Formats: sequence, structure tokens, C-alpha cells
Amino acid sequence: MKTQRIKLSAMLLMTAALIFSVNLLAQEKTKKTETAEIKSSVVCGMCEERVTKELAFEKGVTDVKVNLETKVITVTYKTSKTDKETIKKAITKIGYDADDLLADDAAYEKLPACCKKDAAPH
Repeated sequence: MKTQRIKLSAMLLMTAALIFSVNLLAQEKTKKTETAEIKSSVVCGMCEERVTKELAFEKGVTDVKVNLETKVITVTYKTSKTDKETIKKAITKIGYDADDLLADDAAYEKLPACCKKDAAPH
């Protein structure tokens, strides 16, 4: 009888430990996300397409929206995979300004004429 209680207690303790560890793993897998709004130099639909397509390949980026009227790129990303500064650098490498960072010169020169900073919105 006493050994049955010990076995039962041990089983309950092991089950509780298993449930606790599964819960911790589930919380760890739930990645925290943040959303950053980045002022940019996008001017047209081609800019929007280019930025959306290229940022989709950035590690941790889960969503990209471009507002051409306000020239703001809204990026949702997993904080465990990337950060706002990394995303801003990625935007500059596509050829666009990102807040206080200027576009990479070589990437900017490769942009179509309609995507240049001095192009009229269309």
C-alpha cells in the first residue's frame, strides 16, 4: 500500500513536470512581434512592389505595408529574429531612405527613373 502511494506520487510529480516543461516550450515558440513605422523615399507603385517583395526575404519580417501618400513603410517583425535598425538598413540596400539613413548609392542608381526621390508622385 505504501509503495503504491510512492509510485502514485512519483507519477503525479513526473506528469506535473512534463506539463510544466511543455508549457514553457509553447511560450518560447510564441514569438513576440513588433511593428515599426519607417519614413522612406518611396513614390510610386513600383516602389511599393519592390520594397514589399524585397523585405519579404528579410529574416523575421512577417508583414510589410507601404503607404505612398505618407511615404511610411510599416513592417511587422519577430523580435527574436531581427530589429528595426536591421530592417532600416535593408530598406537602404533596396535603394530607399529609411528614417535617418540615406539610400545606398549603388542601389539608388539602379532604381527606375520613376522611383527616384525627385520623381513626381504618380
